[in-house]
Amino acid sequence: MTCKLSVNVNAVAYLRNRRDVPWPNLIHLGRIALQAGAVGLTVHPRPDERHVRRADVPLLRDLIRNEFPGREYNIEGYPDEAFLVLCEANTPDQVTLVPDAPGQGTSDHGWNCITQAKLLTPIVARLKAQGMRVAIFVDPDPSQPAAAKAVGADRVEIYTGPYGGATWPADLVREFERVVATGRAAAASGIGLNAGHDLTCANLPALVKALPNLKEVSIGHGVFADAWEFGLAETVRKFREAIDDI
Repeated sequence: MTCKLSVNVNAVAYLRNRRDVPWPNLIHLGRIALQAGAVGLTVHPRPDERHVRRADVPLLRDLIRNEFPGREYNIEGYPDEAFLVLCEANTPDQVTLVPDAPGQGTSDHGWNCITQAKLLTPIVARLKAQGMRVAIFVDPDPSQPAAAKAVGADRVEIYTGPYGGATWPADLVREFERVVATGRAAAASGIGLNAGHDLTCANLPALVKALPNLKEVSIGHGVFADAWEFGLAETVRKFREAIDDI
């Protein structure tokens, strides 16, 4: 199975929002990423709109639906009522549920699908009833994939921040093994597998090789950091090469 790249465009929106101007143009850069072969785009519209704004969500949806049919739209966020209504209005292919607090700088932990099953189960059912695939953002913990499947999720997305941020060899090995054990638990549980956070062209190949069931990686920071050096289209190509999608 080939892993696919979904490009998270929040970093573009964050840079745009530092000034009261319409550039960098979110739609234009999303188009470049898709033209370069990304399987789709990911957005995380936070309540304070410091990244992707609510008004951006339908524009990116229309870009994918009108110009790139067959590519995927992934909306991630904390499932309060406003977020759920936004998803229902835009019907993305995938909704990724994350447990972020409203003012949180970035995602830094996953759900505990065992202790939070009562909260998650009706939310997952509500989204799936509208035809959306649901992924749940979880920590690298082998107990979580089966619990996510029990609440009705189609996939888990493993939070790979500790792996991506590891600098000491011992830490890197430990975090790699945690992610791999969780990914293998997903395969054993019969639930789909995504991964995301602090993934780079350097640390992706080992992960993809160890987890043939890895369907999708959602990457924003690493893609746009490299785009400063290589340009966005070439960066997408490099990331696709790193996940063996070329």
